[in-house]
Amino acid sequence: MATSEASVTRIMVAVNESTIKGYPHASISSKGAFEWTLQKIVMSNTSGFKLLFLHVQVPDEDGFDDMDSIYASPEDFKSLKSRDRARGLRLLEFFVTRCHEIGVACEAWIKKGDPKEVICHEVKRIQPDLLVLGSRGLGPFQRVFVGTVSEFCVKHAECPVVTIKRRLDETPQDPVDD
Repeated sequence: MATSEASVTRIMVAVNESTIKGYPHASISSKGAFEWTLQKIVMSNTSGFKLLFLHVQVPDEDGFDDMDSIYASPEDFKSLKSRDRARGLRLLEFFVTRCHEIGVACEAWIKKGDPKEVICHEVKRIQPDLLVLGSRGLGPFQRVFVGTVSEFCVKHAECPVVTIKRRLDETPQDPVDD
């Protein structure tokens, strides 16, 4: 029996890339939030849910990642933009592929900006039933320097928010990494 669009629970999952050097995949926290959502909410009712994946790319302050700005040309900007887009698409492909393998409806898109602001804006625009975010579980000292997207979203998103801390055994050597 097909589930009508109106009776489907729409869950937005904010995802990001890993910050661990040489690890071009979803972050530990994003994967954890996604897997938790599948195991604890979706479970075997795959037709009752639609997952909405949002990846927010943070624009580089000066427009350059690993490149020395002295040698920049207009072509360098084009290659940076296309590289960022390709990385974002690879990230979303991981989640969309997994959803299709298990039969959960999904959508995915990329936005640019400050993640906490963009996520809250997209929640307001899309109006999901629930927002799920991964959290690194940083201590108070680390939060001062790094900030926390999940904490901001809990306070400002216009829907219920669930934050999923990564497991202790998944914490990298530097807990700020993800």
